[in-house]
Amino acid sequence: MKILILLSAFILFITGCAQTPYQPNGFLGGFTETRLGENVFRVTFQGNGYTGKNKVADFTLLRSAELALEHGFRYFIIAESGKGNYFSTFTTPTTSHTTGSAYKSGSSVYGNATTNTYGGQTFIISAPSANNTIVLYKEKPKINGLVYDASFLKKSIKQKYGLDKPPTP
Repeated sequence: MKILILLSAFILFITGCAQTPYQPNGFLGGFTETRLGENVFRVTFQGNGYTGKNKVADFTLLRSAELALEHGFRYFIIAESGKGNYFSTFTTPTTSHTTGSAYKSGSSVYGNATTNTYGGQTFIISAPSANNTIVLYKEKPKINGLVYDASFLKKSIKQKYGLDKPPTP
C-alpha cells in the first residue's frame, strides 16, 4: 500500500502543472477518434486538471481538421458536439512524526510526547473534455451553417498554440 501511495505522489510530482499536450490519448489526456462512416468521425479530446476548456475545444477542432485532410477531404461540418468534465479525487498520503522526552526525578520517571500528523488532504480534479461528430466533404457543401476549411483551421490553431514550430533539442 505504501508503494502505491508513493508511486501516486511521484507521478503527480513529475507531471506537476503539465497541461495536456496535443497528442493521442495518454496519461495526461489527448485525442481519440472513431470512424462512424465513410466520411463521418467522432473526435474526442480529454484534458487534465490543468487544461482549460477552450484549449480542449480548439484541440478537438484541430484533430477534426487533421482527420479531414488525412482522408482526402477539404471541408467539414460539426453535426453534433458536446462538452463535459471528468471528476476525480486525490488524497495526499498521511505521515505522523512523534517526538518525546523523559526525565527521572527520584524513583519516578516523567515524560511527554508530541505527535504531528501531516497530509490527508483530498483534492478534487476537474478535467474538461469535448467531442465533435464531424461530416467530411471534398467540395464546400451548400448548407446554412458553419463549414470549416480544414487547411485554414489546422494552420490557425497550430499557430495559436505554437504547434507549428519545430521542436527544440
